[in-house]
Order: sequence, then C-alpha cells, then structure tokens
Amino acid sequence: MGRSLVVEADGGSRGNPGVAGWGAVVLDGATRKLLHEGCAPLGKASNNVAEYTGLIEGLRAAQGIDPAADVHVRMDSKLVVEQMSGRWKIKHEDMRRLALVARDVVADISRAGGSVTFEWIPREKNKLADALSNRGMDGVTLSRLVGEAAEDTTVAEAVDEVVDPAPSGTAAPVGVGPDLGTPTRILLVRHGVTDFTAQGRLDGRGGADPSLNASGRSQAAAAGRAAAHLLGDTPARLVTSSLTRAIETGAAIAEATGLEPLVDPDWDEQNFGDWDGASVAELVREDPEALRALRNDPTYARPGGETHEEMAERVLAAFDRCVTAGGVTVVVCHRKPIMAVLAHLLQMPHETIWRLAAAPGSLTAVEVWADGNASVAFTNRT
Repeated sequence: MGRSLVVEADGGSRGNPGVAGWGAVVLDGATRKLLHEGCAPLGKASNNVAEYTGLIEGLRAAQGIDPAADVHVRMDSKLVVEQMSGRWKIKHEDMRRLALVARDVVADISRAGGSVTFEWIPREKNKLADALSNRGMDGVTLSRLVGEAAEDTTVAEAVDEVVDPAPSGTAAPVGVGPDLGTPTRILLVRHGVTDFTAQGRLDGRGGADPSLNASGRSQAAAAGRAAAHLLGDTPARLVTSSLTRAIETGAAIAEATGLEPLVDPDWDEQNFGDWDGASVAELVREDPEALRALRNDPTYARPGGETHEEMAERVLAAFDRCVTAGGVTVVVCHRKPIMAVLAHLLQMPHETIWRLAAAPGSLTAVEVWADGNASVAFTNRT
C-alpha cells in the first residue's frame, strides 16, 4: 500500500495571457508536513495553461516521493478539477494536450498501485501553492524536497531561504543557487533543405510538406555524422517534428546514431496559413506591409495560420518536456522553433530574434540545470 500524499497546485497569469508561472506543494497526507515545493516561470501563457502545468509538476513531484502513492489533488481551479475528473469536456487544444500529459502521470501512478483523486477548494485554502505560483510569475524557479530539519518551515520562509531577492532595478532571480550536477542537454538540429527552402518559399505546418532534395539529404547525413560524434556512447533520445523534411533528417540521424526517432508535432514550424508555399520575393513586391507584420508582430497571423506567440507556446511546452525528461535529447525541427527556444533562454525581445541564425542542417546545443539556470553551448554549427 502506497503512501498518502496531498498535492496542492496553482498557476497564474498577469494579463491572461501574460507573464505566467506555476506553483505546487506535496504534503504528507497524515501529518500535513511539507515534503516538496516547486515553482517556475512559464513566459507568456494563460491562467489555465499555468494551472495545468502546476498540476502536472505537482503530480510528478508526488510520484518522485512514492510512485505508488495515493495522491489527493486539491486545487482552486474548478475548470482543471472538473476536466480531470471527467465531468467537463475539454475543448481548447492546449488544455487537451496538457490534460493528456496529466492523465499519463495519473495512469503511471495507478499502474504502480497508487491512485489519484481530485478536489476543488476555495482560493483561501490554497495559499501555499498560490504563493509559489506568484514567485514563479516573478521569475523564481524552485524545486526541492524538504528535509526533516525544515519540516515546520513555511513555504514563504523556505523560498526566501534559497532565493535571494533581486537588488533594486535588476531582473528577478532565476534558480536557487549554483547546481553542480549534470545538466539536461538538448541538441537542436534544423532540417536539410527542400525545393521550397531553395526557392525562398514559406513552408509551415499547414502547407505542401515537401521532402528533402538532394542537397537536403546531404545536409541531413552530415548532421547525422556530427550528432554521432557529439553523442559518442552517451544514451540519448531522438525527437522530430511531424513535417516530412524533419522526419527525413531525423531518419539520417537515426541511421548514424542508432537512436529510434519519436515524432512530436509541437516542434513543427509555424503555420503560415494562406501564405504557406508563397514566394517571399513575390510577397515583398505585392504585400510588404503584411509580410513585415508577419516578421515583426508576434500577435499577427495569416488566415488559417498561427501567430508567433502561438507557435512559441507549443514549442516551449515541447522543450519543457525534454528538460523534464533529463539526460540528452536530439530534436530535429525548424528555424522558428529554434529561434523560440534561444529567445526564451536568452530572454531576447521579439524584435531581435531574427539576429539568431539557424542554417539548414545546422546544430545548436543548450544545457539546462535542475535549478533553472541554462547556457547556450553553441549555435548554427554546420
């Protein structure tokens, strides 16, 4: 029989969507002693995305304490509780994706012999998770088990112990102090060229989805050799977007490394709607203002397409899954997703992201530590 645990989780967004963060605690079900606390920023996201993320992270923390625990989840989000209990339908795509992730964790706990139940509570009874989610919105990343010596410490005191407040006029701190452990490593590979790439045509997730041409296949093979050299004997995962050019590039890397590729459509290129397949040179002549908006305005979308913000939201969710998995992951994707990851890690404003180069077949490597700190090891290596 597993341990009895309580997860209290929350998330918030200043603007909805706006600056978002999540927070979660795990308590002993019998004594109510604090066992784990965590929070992190989410960039720009909605309240519901932040709440679901808090739930997922709280469940994972409980699973880490006891994989077969009987977990009772308490949240002040009626939406999340009702949807996870199966009483309300899930209509929004982001909510469906996050609910599937949460249900996978629930299923893992159940298979191990545990259980998960859900309860709605008023906000005033969810103060611990609410306080942590606000710290996440402030830019604080925290994840720690609470030892016996700290069992009676309040969450606010515990957070203050490990995260120094930022001096006046500086950004909020990220992380809880130096982490000397092994970081999660993610190798981002841009696909090789297609005829669309060579012709200067927009090619998003809703278009013709062309295959690599001869040059692209050569670039993919070179990327495979480079990835194999970097990995050596290190165990790794291989993930590709769902678009043909990424899958074919991933196949070349799989052949060179012996890895089995998995497809994650959240790594797809931005959907350019009615402009998918359009010549950029023709758009410069025929509709330069709209093309400028697509490039410079993160909220602009073509009919049937997505905004840069929508693309970045799903890409960063996929990136977070790779970080959570730990170890080493090779991701084969596209220019704008690579730009989105780098801009997120470097906190770059949107107007400067086009300064980031990611040539076809190039490799970019980033490292992320458990305390939330990250480094860009190299970019655009061909």
